[in-house]
Amino acid sequence: MPDLSPVFTELRKIMAPYAAKLSATRDDSEELYVDTQHVQKNKKPLFFGAVQVKKAYVSFHLMPVYMKPELLASASPELKARMQAKSCFNFSALEPKLFKELSALTKASYASYREQGFVP
Repeated sequence: MPDLSPVFTELRKIMAPYAAKLSATRDDSEELYVDTQHVQKNKKPLFFGAVQVKKAYVSFHLMPVYMKPELLASASPELKARMQAKSCFNFSALEPKLFKELSALTKASYASYREQGFVP
């Protein structure tokens, strides 16, 4: 099994500023899970994103791209190739270029949630 801690550390750095603004419901060495304060009709908080260590990769979940797929319009084919499903990106190695792009996408995603009134 590969050592995924450097990958988790770098992806966590992308999500951490939003965890500080929102609500980190789990923050440990294997996961950073971030909800908004916006309560949905089902009485649960709206999910923003997460970074999770899996067996062979680290997942970076970003719910705003699921809700507004147009956020991915300018994403590179390389970043899109990392996607699993509609809002999850998987990495098994450090990829600074893609991490920089993912950081910009996360910033745009937060701005999208703000425009929709889900975050301050």
